[in-house]
Amino acid sequence: MLAKLCNISLFYSLFFSVGFSVLSVVLYFIFKKKKSAIYLFGLSVFLTFIAFGIFITNINEDLQKTNHFSHAIDKDHASQTITFRIRERLKPNAFSQRYYVDILKLNTKKVKGKALINIRKDSLNRPIPIDAVYLSKTNIIAIKAPLNPDQFSYKAYLEKQQIYYQIYANQHDILELKSEISTAFGYAASFRNYINKKLSEYEYSDDQLSIINALILGQRQNITKEVYDNYTNAGAIHILAVSGLHIGIILLLLNVVLKPIERIKNGKLIKTIILVILLWTYALIAGGSASIIRATTMFSIVAIGINLKRPTNIYNTLAISVFVLLLIKPNFLFDVGFQLSYAAVISIVSFQPILERFWSPKYKLTKLLWQTLTVTVSAQFGIIPISLYYFHQFPSLFWLSNLIVIPFLSLILGLGLVVITCALLGVPKSFVSETFGTIINWMNQFFAWISNQEDFLILDIPFTLLQVIVSYALIFSIYQLFIQKNYTWSRLTLVSIIVLQLTYLLNQYHTNGDSFLVFHKNRTTLIAKKHNNQLAIYSTLKNAETNTIIRSYAVKNALQPIASKPVNALYKIKNKHILIVDSLGVYNVKNIKIDYVLLTQSPKLNLERLIDSLKPKAIIADGNNYKSYITRWHQTCKKQELPFYQTGKTGAFIIRN
Repeated sequence: MLAKLCNISLFYSLFFSVGFSVLSVVLYFIFKKKKSAIYLFGLSVFLTFIAFGIFITNINEDLQKTNHFSHAIDKDHASQTITFRIRERLKPNAFSQRYYVDILKLNTKKVKGKALINIRKDSLNRPIPIDAVYLSKTNIIAIKAPLNPDQFSYKAYLEKQQIYYQIYANQHDILELKSEISTAFGYAASFRNYINKKLSEYEYSDDQLSIINALILGQRQNITKEVYDNYTNAGAIHILAVSGLHIGIILLLLNVVLKPIERIKNGKLIKTIILVILLWTYALIAGGSASIIRATTMFSIVAIGINLKRPTNIYNTLAISVFVLLLIKPNFLFDVGFQLSYAAVISIVSFQPILERFWSPKYKLTKLLWQTLTVTVSAQFGIIPISLYYFHQFPSLFWLSNLIVIPFLSLILGLGLVVITCALLGVPKSFVSETFGTIINWMNQFFAWISNQEDFLILDIPFTLLQVIVSYALIFSIYQLFIQKNYTWSRLTLVSIIVLQLTYLLNQYHTNGDSFLVFHKNRTTLIAKKHNNQLAIYSTLKNAETNTIIRSYAVKNALQPIASKPVNALYKIKNKHILIVDSLGVYNVKNIKIDYVLLTQSPKLNLERLIDSLKPKAIIADGNNYKSYITRWHQTCKKQELPFYQTGKTGAFIIRN
């Protein structure tokens, strides 16, 4: 985090790391017998870790490396000859097949670095194999930030993956080159394709195959939006992401299967080595995503501790896995999945034993259901603040989804692995494969039913970063209160509750005031007038208040959207007047000082005459105009020395009182 904020160079971060390390060693020998001044040694060690964290982050930043392709881009020529290797297939969007690629050459220069390639869809499109090498003469474009406020920033998301540029191409624009180099990810992708080819002989539907791929092979690219939304709204999307839950179950299954190895000499050591190898092999086959690597790292440490009979502390195990992962890839810290995974696990190991003590069922079935429920509820303590901050929704039936599915997930995963093994061995369609397909269907139908209970899905919940911090302070205070049951933690819990309430008052305070917003949306006029916590929408679009642009802005700023209305000709915010000139080109305004003019719907007018008669402070052109018109208006304003704002370039235009 500090490395991103401080922007310290690689040399200085190395210098400070070495300097603080030497200082720590010196202070240790000076104060090892003087306990009174030991805090100086502690402070020095703390600063050493911070310096090393900044250094590790710097050496992992691709842009700082001299051989990154961004340093070789020829700015005098729009198109470049790019040689690239397919690294990872992504979920396609409505227009393109998308892949992460490794840039190998830019023109004739050997370079390194990752980019995003968008290959336009057509009837002949087929998925490109991992490790395939292609050449294309095309543009390489910096990824742009969103043009509207408080929108999801795909640019920021990709930057965390060390991807800063993208390429657009058609299928016929790329030429495949011969390549004799294959990576482990390429072999894994080929093996997954072979598994799918064999599974197709069992005549599974597309939805069934997509869930099997997500559930067991870690590939979610082919899941339809409807099915994906059903799992999300039911609070069960974690089932479709191979992570700690799946790796933990597979570890337990492998532990049972490999139990007989313990009988031979050094059996436990051999079993542990085989376990770790199998876990990492599975992680590679499942795609090696961030969530899989995290879970496999953590459970590898757990497997070593369990099988070698070494005493383990789950918090120490988590800390070691976090340290190792961030040492390898510091950007994991900013990954939402990373944050949710560790928050859930820490919450489960902390709160589940407390909740479980509230009831002791007599029967095995009720005990299993109670344990599942306590695990599910415990996890929510850790993930709700983060989930509300990023996704602004809460599936209140999450407990039912997990209560029904989680107890059977071991059986589902185990049966899935058996079915895949049978498919690879050429076993024909059988009762086992049909049963597995039926279970997948039931699971899809169950989550679709949960998702349709819309009254239990709470949407558009405003939640700020400050509220996340205060919420975790409250949760920690509650945990300590259960453990220690003393006055101090009772007081801190009450203080945390009061502070959390104050954050809502602070949010309400920030909503006070008026503003006028011109959003950017292609071929649509979309403007809004904010008054305190009310957001009035004016648009050529029907039900514009449900549009993603409006919803995101309203939720992030704790505003209440009002049903959209047609666009007016004139708006006033305090003492400022905004004139809207649409396709009719009419602007007959008398006795009113116009401060801003918004041009929309490509009006045919003489802009010089408008400027001379109205003398506005600025001209604004939204996304609902022809590009040729915008270019001409820009030149006119430049000639008149008048500010010109084009939402397609400068982003949404906001006028505040």
